[in-house]
Amino acid sequence: MEGCYVLLLKLERERSIAVGRLGRFRFPQGYYAYVGSAMRGIEKRIARHLREDKRRHWHLDYLLELARPMAVFKIASAERCECALAEVVGSLEGACTPVRGFGSSDCSCGAHLFHFASNPERRLYSSLSRFSRESNLTLSFERLAQ
Repeated sequence: MEGCYVLLLKLERERSIAVGRLGRFRFPQGYYAYVGSAMRGIEKRIARHLREDKRRHWHLDYLLELARPMAVFKIASAERCECALAEVVGSLEGACTPVRGFGSSDCSCGAHLFHFASNPERRLYSSLSRFSRESNLTLSFERLAQ
């Protein structure tokens, strides 16, 4: 399946993390929603994100060394929809952008990573379901091994 996805992560405690060329940033304890695209296969991209033995390539790789993946929302689409998804996720109540430019170095979005103090899973599901219906796309959800 090609398309876009939102990976939900949990960071157990505040951490200072060096994110490649972006620099070192403070990441507050809480939940993070990362919006990405995988036009060559969502399953393959998610499997890569979840692997421990990988070369750090994307901004997300640095955060994944310390944060625990909890769930993934997948949206099947022949077109890139990650910027539209980032807008949806960023507009959720409680969303804030901890690092400007995180995950969005190839577009004009402010960021594709959003922090939430409390678990946004239900709000994400509701908003992404609405987005999928309105865009005539298919949403699937998978809770990851905890």
